[in-house]
Amino acid sequence: MYTGLLHAHSGLRWIALVLLVASVLSALAKSDYTDGNRKLYLFTLISAHLQLVIGLLLYFISPKVNFNEISDKLYRFYTVEHITGMLIAIILITIGYSRSKRATNAASKQRLIAIFYGLGLLLILAMIPWPFRIPGAGWF
Repeated sequence: MYTGLLHAHSGLRWIALVLLVASVLSALAKSDYTDGNRKLYLFTLISAHLQLVIGLLLYFISPKVNFNEISDKLYRFYTVEHITGMLIAIILITIGYSRSKRATNAASKQRLIAIFYGLGLLLILAMIPWPFRIPGAGWF
């Protein structure tokens, strides 16, 4: 079960990243707020929350999460840094989506998405266990 969840979490990260980049670029393009944009923003939100659910399942069964070895860089990253950064990023994405839904005009909707999704994207990129940053991490 652990291996399947780990592969799903690692593979779906690429879908979430592509959707997040597309959402930020779409919001920055200053195009009209259309149904297509709204669906893109919604699918981005859904993919981020799906990653959160899978990540939380992994958090409780992963051997890389170990509070007793928190002084080790690898365990500290997975036990504290990764989950904290990702939670904050998903909260930012959720706030951006909900605030943009309540905004009155298209320009403010796009601006809110660009700001909050952009901040979430930067935080996610910083907290992903990239192979050049975390030993043993892979591209997939």
